Amino acid sequence: MSHADEVSQGGPADRAGLKGKVAIVTGAAGGIGSAVCAALGRREVLVAAVDTNATGLAELAARLSGEGFKAASYLADVTDRAAVDAAVGHIEDDLGPAAILVNVAGVLRTGPILDISDEDWAAVFAVNTTGVLHVSRSVGRRMAAHGGGSIVTVASNAGGVPRMNMGAYGASKAASVMITKCLGLELARYGVRCNVVSPGSTDTAMLRSMWTPGDEHAAAETLNGSLRAYRVGIPLGKLAAPSDIAGAVVFLAGDEAGHITMHDLYVDGGAALGG
Repeated sequence: MSHADEVSQGGPADRAGLKGKVAIVTGAAGGIGSAVCAALGRREVLVAAVDTNATGLAELAARLSGEGFKAASYLADVTDRAAVDAAVGHIEDDLGPAAILVNVAGVLRTGPILDISDEDWAAVFAVNTTGVLHVSRSVGRRMAAHGGGSIVTVASNAGGVPRMNMGAYGASKAASVMITKCLGLELARYGVRCNVVSPGSTDTAMLRSMWTPGDEHAAAETLNGSLRAYRVGIPLGKLAAPSDIAGAVVFLAGDEAGHITMHDLYVDGGAALGG
């Protein structure tokens, strides 16, 4: 495990009871994960950024430091239960009790259900579903002992709407939604809230990996829909920015959402027609 140097705290005045809290963010080096880290940093949260991408974590730490936020980075694979438990223990030893967990780590494998390999199926569920279980269970136990906290899982609107060639991804995200909701029911008596943010098409490397290189119609199909894929477009007529997803995460993590738990918030420009 590798730790980045902590940097000085900064950001605007706290508006949601987040200032000074410790937040663990998995998948922190990715597009949405890094946006979540920055959004929490602006609210003077102490961010523990977790990922398997050492280079990405170093770049994230540099960006957060440059903006004057306080953060530390940790290498850990969410598919490895022992590694997760060790990382969470180190984070709490280093930074203090975690009040916020954001499950962002995710992978995508596409292809028809009849053709997708067992290896791809297992890889998607290992990160998107079992990874959420490992981290939520490790942090949730500690939150229950501490007497409260907030867990937010970043899933996908593909977990609620069938998509061509996305059976593994959609199923894994649907499972992560139900794990989070059931955990919210079980932890409610301890003051731990568990919610979900389900993005639609978001301008990240993962989305662009689904577009055929040189296909000038790929972006238009995402925005306008595709009859042959039985997919509606995005009513708002634009892709989400990672910051759009981060804003929803920060809302659910903070005191302004203090009476919300077991909720799945779609942030997809209306692509799921209201979910």
